[in-house]
Amino acid sequence: MTKNIIQNGDALLAALSALSNPHRLRIIAALATGGRNYVSQLAREIGISRPLLHLHLQKLEGAGLVIGKLELSDDGKALNYYEVSQFALDLTPANIAAAAASLTTKTEL
Repeated sequence: MTKNIIQNGDALLAALSALSNPHRLRIIAALATGGRNYVSQLAREIGISRPLLHLHLQKLEGAGLVIGKLELSDDGKALNYYEVSQFALDLTPANIAAAAASLTTKTEL
């Protein structure tokens, strides 16, 4: 099920901020085309360090664009798996105007 992530102005800003980075776009693309993946493998595929990947995944997860889940492998290792959330971002002038009307005074994202 696809969810519209423009629920309010703050959610719109969080989504646009999360998508405004080339690494995060590559993460979304890798998860969308390759399916769910764990952090170490995803870092190798994208070509960035795991700590940097974690920072980007936190931003994407905070905006509701990816979903993370901790799972145990057969050998007992804890693995963080991520997958793309089924989202839609319908940017129209009317939707932006409605979202802007609901902005809070929070300026940090």
